[in-house]
Amino acid sequence: MTRTPGAVDDRLDDARVLARSVREPDQFAAIYDRYFGEVYRYMAGRLGRDVADDLAAETFLVAFRKRDRFDPARGSVRPWLYGIATTLVGQHRRKETRRYRALARARRRVLDSAESHADRVADAVTAERLVRQLAAALADLGHGDRDVLLLVAISEMSHQEVALALDIPYGTVGSRLNRARRKLRRALGGIDPTLNLEEASNG
Repeated sequence: MTRTPGAVDDRLDDARVLARSVREPDQFAAIYDRYFGEVYRYMAGRLGRDVADDLAAETFLVAFRKRDRFDPARGSVRPWLYGIATTLVGQHRRKETRRYRALARARRRVLDSAESHADRVADAVTAERLVRQLAAALADLGHGDRDVLLLVAISEMSHQEVALALDIPYGTVGSRLNRARRKLRRALGGIDPTLNLEEASNG
């Protein structure tokens, strides 16, 4: 997510709001309103829209219950929420892997040749083949590598935010991301794996 010049103030405000919500629970609504949409998109990218509503809501329920344990010294509210969300994704690992495998096996959609000239058909077939290859490669990634890659690709998190979200060293984020990108590049014949990754995850 692109940050505006006021982003640092926003993060400080988030921490203050969360602290106030311990005494005034209604204050938590501001955190929900600010972040629900992006957490939903992340969940939809990982597990599909059919479960994204429930799991995004569960993310905020867990955050609400644990709000008195949030430590602003360890980072901002946003990666803390994504850490909770990623933990919930982890409880659905098999479902996520099955989803990517199903995308990889999906039959090519039938194109309406009356509406499409040859170039458009060729482009569509190529794009769909890449989506299937990407889905298969994502399914084959280790859980830690996949978490890092998709936090960066879907949620546009910085390396520092990913480190905070997953409670791993900063350097580990870079090594996992590089390893994941190398594997995806190999699977896609050298194509940059970050192109259209969110679209493939949302497929």
